[in-house]
Amino acid sequence: MKTATVPAQITTIEDKIAGNLTLQQVGLLASPVFIDFALYAALPATLKLNAYKLALMVVVTLTAGLLALRIRSKILLTWAITMLRYNARPRYYVFDKNSAHFRSEDSLPVKEANVQTEADIKQATQRDATRLSDEDVFKLEHILAHPSANLSFATSKKGILYASVSEVE
Repeated sequence: MKTATVPAQITTIEDKIAGNLTLQQVGLLASPVFIDFALYAALPATLKLNAYKLALMVVVTLTAGLLALRIRSKILLTWAITMLRYNARPRYYVFDKNSAHFRSEDSLPVKEANVQTEADIKQATQRDATRLSDEDVFKLEHILAHPSANLSFATSKKGILYASVSEVE
């Protein structure tokens, strides 16, 4: 299937429905007809014209007409929506320094627990057993710096990482 890119100038052009009116403008200018009929039929003194009904109809019609006007190639409705979103945004950002986001595990506060289970003790001893002393780290770095040292990694089914060094004199 052959595809082609559409230039940005074509996608930004609005379709004109009647004269210089776009679909949004025509919809805004046509909506008072339906709203005015609903007001005329639903408000008290049903299906009779009263002064307050006429005032409401004029307000609805003028509002829709004003919202359909264009300013800087955008209708007033889009400007009003933009201003409402801007005014509804949060004004202040509250920074909570006690948040754990982007913190290292060492700096997180430790919750004290009175009761330790056997699993917690076993995990703590396993972590301590895997830590190397400074002397062992120095020896390991010296071994790995040797040109004939081959370092290989392997994982078990449970996700344990095994590292092995071979061919060192």
